[in-house]
Amino acid sequence: MTEAREEQGRDLIFALDIGTRSIIGMVGRTEGERVQILAVEKQEHSKRAMIDGQIEDIEQVGRVAAEVTARLENRLNCKLTRVCIAAAGRALHTQTGHFQLELPEVRRIGEDLIGQLEAGAVSEAEAALEQGGARLGRYYLVGYTVSQYQLDGYPLTTLRGHNGQKLEADVVATFLPAEVVDSLYAAMKAAGLEVVSLTLEPIAAINAAIPPDLRLLNLVMADIGAGTSDIAACRDGSVVGYTMATVAGDEITEAVMRAYLVDFPTAERLKAELAEQETLRFTDILGLEQELPAAELQAAIQPAVRQLADELARRIREVNGGAPSAVFLAGGGSKLTGLLPSVAAALEMDPRRVAIAGGNFKASAFSNDADLNDPEYATPLGIAVSAGLGLISDSYRVRLNGQPAKLFRSGVLTALDVLQMNGYTYADLIGRTGASLAVTIDGRRTLFRGEPAAPSVLRINGKELPPSTVIQAADEIEFTPAASGKPGRRTLAEALGGEQAAARCLVNGMPAGPDYELRSGDAVETNVIVPVSAPEEAPAPAQAAAIPAPAAPVNAAPASAVVWKAPAVSAAPAAPAAPAMPAAPVMNTVPASPVPAAYAPAASAAPASAAPAAPAAPAAPALPRRRFVLNGETLLLSAKPGNAPYYLMDLLDRTGLDFDRLDRPVILQVNGENSAFMRILKDDDDILIREEDTPRA
Repeated sequence: MTEAREEQGRDLIFALDIGTRSIIGMVGRTEGERVQILAVEKQEHSKRAMIDGQIEDIEQVGRVAAEVTARLENRLNCKLTRVCIAAAGRALHTQTGHFQLELPEVRRIGEDLIGQLEAGAVSEAEAALEQGGARLGRYYLVGYTVSQYQLDGYPLTTLRGHNGQKLEADVVATFLPAEVVDSLYAAMKAAGLEVVSLTLEPIAAINAAIPPDLRLLNLVMADIGAGTSDIAACRDGSVVGYTMATVAGDEITEAVMRAYLVDFPTAERLKAELAEQETLRFTDILGLEQELPAAELQAAIQPAVRQLADELARRIREVNGGAPSAVFLAGGGSKLTGLLPSVAAALEMDPRRVAIAGGNFKASAFSNDADLNDPEYATPLGIAVSAGLGLISDSYRVRLNGQPAKLFRSGVLTALDVLQMNGYTYADLIGRTGASLAVTIDGRRTLFRGEPAAPSVLRINGKELPPSTVIQAADEIEFTPAASGKPGRRTLAEALGGEQAAARCLVNGMPAGPDYELRSGDAVETNVIVPVSAPEEAPAPAQAAAIPAPAAPVNAAPASAVVWKAPAVSAAPAAPAAPAMPAAPVMNTVPASPVPAAYAPAASAAPASAAPAAPAAPAAPALPRRRFVLNGETLLLSAKPGNAPYYLMDLLDRTGLDFDRLDRPVILQVNGENSAFMRILKDDDDILIREEDTPRA
């Protein structure tokens, strides 16, 4: 019976470097200010399961990872379940973002305000990334750097502790496609492992190759693997940029294959023996045994070596802004004969300033059994060192809403960082106020504000804390996103101050009841006396004037009363009554039946049955109407003063669109033709104003 193995202790760090050609596993524990590596195992993929650092065959990678894990378990006699890994920099995207916060009054700037400001800037960078078409689908935030703060228009290096009202921040944010991260998690799940720490490969490698106390210098690390080369630059004490080149050791291997007609494994062996033997022996694909001097092979691959060096130099200049003070080459590809002088020449640097990484590994790690000076160990050793020494704060398990959180970053992590890295946005943290209801009352635009958002709730280990809280190993985070506020709403009676006022008004030229629910774009006219069917029942002018004016709506200035009186009685023959309105649907109106003739614009003649009235005041002329069709619905509007024309832009507020929150272009058409805002409208024009079906690019 097999003896049960002890579970992985909390102090045991398990790191896996999932490379294009092989997987390297390391297990260690922290001893003082260094990590002691207890065991190292390496296993090559039996077939090409990865291309340029991206997992293609998840099951195959999972099987190899499980084999490496099993061998480490046998050596240490323990069960490994929690793993620290790193994501390749393939398809890395960087984007700038700007955001500002304007406070109601001058106040002291603390961590929460800075967190809100930076979160907003990162969200702007995220939006710019989507609109720029850099990629489609999901992605994760890798990290961001604040390039500049401003307080009340003045640039500052930090806002903390200052007093001000207008805060601004510019950031450079870095994002990684979701499939890169998700495939790593899937492969680890296939191997029976839980990911408890995830960083970026160039960050991990630089943590091993260039200790923090050397980063005041302008140094660059290039980790040359089989399919990709990860590059990171540092200066002034921190990592300032990282990128990846999709050229690496495989380019040299393929050059050997073409030159000597050998398969891939044979070419790999010849490349490795180049610096060890003077004469190389192999069998080509034709079955012929061959011998050649190592110098001949070296000459044959020189064009490919120079091409690799040129691409590395181009990427180094790009991420660093020029040649650095020194370059460290790491990874298995760094062992290639002739690469060091070629990189130095491509960068126009002194060859003595381009070196193989490994000499500084001892500053952060040691082993009693394994030789850690191998440059191929830069990434796995960097993953272990980053986790063990707290160079990333996600060294062990952090759970978000009951699930392991996806984590990146070099340096401390706040709760805000964790939320953003797991798909939450600034809107989830702050929420949005509900859309305002915009109507026109007696010609004045009036806004009824939407309800405020329900705030988000963040609990860390059961205690409600701010997003600026630094996250520690094994923290449990619970987050409930903010809920957007409900849009502004008013009934006609609520908007006008009571049912009595609502009974004497028109909405879009039509009578509406007090319970009518206003919609954005509605036009309301108040203090209108609607005539009854019998002329003698119409109120006299004095009676009409005695009716009190309705209360002013919120945010609206008091409007002067407009009184619609009954037509004056005349002895002249009656003119035909105005025809009833057509039964087509009327935009933003409640009545569904045709409008009675008495409500339509009246002719100057009085009804035939009317008797002379005495003493009658001069009759007010009926208000003329303009008729349009807006988005398929009839819209009746009062004529402008002086019968001025209506323009297309006059109808924007009547569409119900919230122009402050559009996420796609707006179609403007009149009678089927694309039109400009200043197009003059004619009666019965068919107008279309709506959002396009597809969002903005």
